[in-house]
Amino acid sequence: MERVLIHIHGIVQGVGFRPFIHKLVLHYALAGSIKNTSSGVELELEGERPELERFLEDLPLKAPKLAVIERVEYEFSRELKGFRDFRILSSRTEEQRNTLISPDIGICEDCLRELRDPRDRRYRYPFINCTNCGPRFTIIKDVPYDRAKTSMSRFPMCPDCEREYHDIENRRYHAQPDCCPVCGPHVFYLDAEGRETEGDAIENARDALKAGKIVAIKGLGGMHLACRCDEPEIARTLRRRKQRDEKPFAVMCRDIGAAKKLCRVSREEEALLTSFRRPIVLLEKRESGALAHLSENGYVGVMLPYTPLHYLVFGDDIDMLVMTSANLSDTPIMFRNDEALEKLHGIADGFLLHDREIQTRCDDSLCFALGGSEYFLRRSRGYVPFPVSVRESVPAALACGAEQKASFCLSKGNYVFPSQHIGDLKNIETFENYAGQIRHFERLFDIRPGLLACDLHPDYLSTAYAAERAEDEGIPLVRVQHHHAHMAACMADNALEGEVIALVWDGVGYGTDGTSWGGECLVGGYESFTRVGSLLPIALPGGDAAVREPLRVSCSLLRAAGESTRGIRDGAAYDFLLDNALNCPLSSGMGRLFDGVSALIGIKERCSYEGQGAVLLEAAARGDEGRYPVSFLEEDGLARFDWREMIRAIAAEHAGGADSGVIAARFMNTLADMAVRQCLRAREISGLERVVLSGGSFQNRYLLRRLPAALEEKGFTVYRHRRVSPNDEGLSLGQLMIAAAQTREARIQTKNQTLNTTRKTPCVLPSP
Repeated sequence: MERVLIHIHGIVQGVGFRPFIHKLVLHYALAGSIKNTSSGVELELEGERPELERFLEDLPLKAPKLAVIERVEYEFSRELKGFRDFRILSSRTEEQRNTLISPDIGICEDCLRELRDPRDRRYRYPFINCTNCGPRFTIIKDVPYDRAKTSMSRFPMCPDCEREYHDIENRRYHAQPDCCPVCGPHVFYLDAEGRETEGDAIENARDALKAGKIVAIKGLGGMHLACRCDEPEIARTLRRRKQRDEKPFAVMCRDIGAAKKLCRVSREEEALLTSFRRPIVLLEKRESGALAHLSENGYVGVMLPYTPLHYLVFGDDIDMLVMTSANLSDTPIMFRNDEALEKLHGIADGFLLHDREIQTRCDDSLCFALGGSEYFLRRSRGYVPFPVSVRESVPAALACGAEQKASFCLSKGNYVFPSQHIGDLKNIETFENYAGQIRHFERLFDIRPGLLACDLHPDYLSTAYAAERAEDEGIPLVRVQHHHAHMAACMADNALEGEVIALVWDGVGYGTDGTSWGGECLVGGYESFTRVGSLLPIALPGGDAAVREPLRVSCSLLRAAGESTRGIRDGAAYDFLLDNALNCPLSSGMGRLFDGVSALIGIKERCSYEGQGAVLLEAAARGDEGRYPVSFLEEDGLARFDWREMIRAIAAEHAGGADSGVIAARFMNTLADMAVRQCLRAREISGLERVVLSGGSFQNRYLLRRLPAALEEKGFTVYRHRRVSPNDEGLSLGQLMIAAAQTREARIQTKNQTLNTTRKTPCVLPSP
């Protein structure tokens, strides 16, 4: 007989891990105890050595599907404690906390079956859950993960639930959110004025939806605004009330069959839609021009129900609903009942709410299928707060992200914890949520940053936050160039070390020279980078106004190319600004080039949301292999793509009546050709053959299909994002890795300087 002490690290709390261990212990006839700790799970077992070893072998192989075992540490001993049975002990809080926390999990098949079974005591109960599904991250207040430290603490379990909770054979064994209609939260329906209605709350909400009303529905991480999507005028009413004129709406479908009626669904996409993470998946419309009231491009964001409440709302007779985040323009998703009743007054016709508190707001994740897995446009519910593991241990640090699609990252050892989607840091509400989430993550994961990183841009709120905190707490601050951070984020996403070639294409980023960058070819690694390629800068008449009005950019492109701007609406005013260099900052942003071409060929002249011109240009592209001339201007070792000849060719084709979709395809073909040439030149300079792709422009599926293949034909190995978004939401990961590497390099240099100084000190011997 021997005893073994086992420490298990990873996502092992709230996922049925202790029940799994209990059954495995009984299978091998062992005795001992298990308890949650602030670092994971601690297990003590006694038995014969061969049985203990077989137990350790089975542990990672048979673990619950929601568990993620990152590390198992164990130590054998011949000193026995004389265990007679197996017990689950009270959780232990340690001074150092290293536990991981599960994301929220969509309802499992077992709970769904009980939800629909009239004989089950939880029949039609909207908060049914078990160890295999239900809320996790959004209800946790602190660790270790016990009911007392969640939003369920105010709902004591009834005797029946208590009995299940302690029954090793029940799948609700130690399920912290376990509840039923007797002891758990309740749902209620309020009218437009906030008055509670009589009758069944869910049926009242269903009746309102079927009657064409807009209903606010409280979900896992916040509120949705829902309405029928089969009547365009109802969706248009929601747009008017929410002031969301053109930005696409997400749709929730009752099941995969309903989703297939709406869109084309591949096997990969079906696997994503039906996974327990339940993200919104961008799907191709069955007819490209259809469903314009939902989205103006060729795709619709579709998700399936992920809570029992959603399934009850759909019932058997509602196939699909618009399901969009309940928030006012540029503010965070609402998550409190009182906030929804106040701020959605005049927008929602009714409110389907409940009394379980949402501790942490968390938007739906958004992705599309690429290469057999998710390609994130927004990484949030279902994935956060699961960390990104990195090869080399990094110090406790905080990276503060950018301004658009704001996020942050915290690090601890070999883990980096990217935050959920925060939004654009352009108002006090979003900033307060951002700062509050940083505090929450620091508390949950017990991280006290000794290093801060932020963007170079002096006007970002995230930069101001980092600078103020660095000064107040005496923490070193590393300011990281925007596109270097994108490059490093893709490197870390793919566990790359050393140096790479990077194509970083986005709308705007503050350059080291004080100008606006955005279509960059870089060479380097975490420690440093060199800019080897870019775009010929574009003058932006009116500055930020040109982002909202791409027509201004098209006017600038035409003038630079030597083409007439006659006939362009307001062209004379833009000419005046350009002639006199009045508020016409220069930008090498790839996003601005997309915007300008989109307006030039009549696709989008004014934008109501960020990136709209580029999205519609991609959607318009027709299958065509043509391309325009590519030339470069050499400037101090920098190869700038000279787009003027391309613009002249586009203008001529458009004036000649060429199809805008053909021009759009040829434009993107040209960009891919240009990128390959820049990478070939970078390889000549550096000898590198690994290429990473990052930045918001690489949300473009057309480019993602064409460019990697073209680079691989030339012998390059191409890496794209896999675990974080390519847009600005993902760059905080890069900021953190750069700050850690540069700090490490600075320490090494300081040490080497000390050694060199020591070696150069003459040795003076005493006189004989």
